[in-house]
Amino acid sequence: QVQLVESGGGLVQPGGSLRLSCAASGSIASINNMGWYRQAPGKQRELAADITSSGRTNYADSVRGRFTISRDNSKNTVYLQMNSLKPEDTAVYFCNVYLLPWGGGVYRDYWGQGIQVTVSS
Repeated sequence: QVQLVESGGGLVQPGGSLRLSCAASGSIASINNMGWYRQAPGKQRELAADITSSGRTNYADSVRGRFTISRDNSKNTVYLQMNSLKPEDTAVYFCNVYLLPWGGGVYRDYWGQGIQVTVSS
């Protein structure tokens, strides 16, 4: 069993900051990419940012320069530091981890339960 636990969401004013965390635990043999997706009401889920096991990062154009993704491999945790937040950043944010579970098999995607981020005055 693999669990992803997200934390750090909430309500913030425009221009404010939040830091999301996602910790992966359970029967994990190896982790490859880790990332954050988001889904606003009435819209499709989209990639916000992801990071490879070697630390290479990728950002959506809409968040580049404001969001920073990082990971702590010793803790199987990925972070998303969100600065200069805008109302259009309001969404449910989902952690995504591409990992190999113990016991054989193949790498596959695991998803967190989602965490609400609301940017409003």
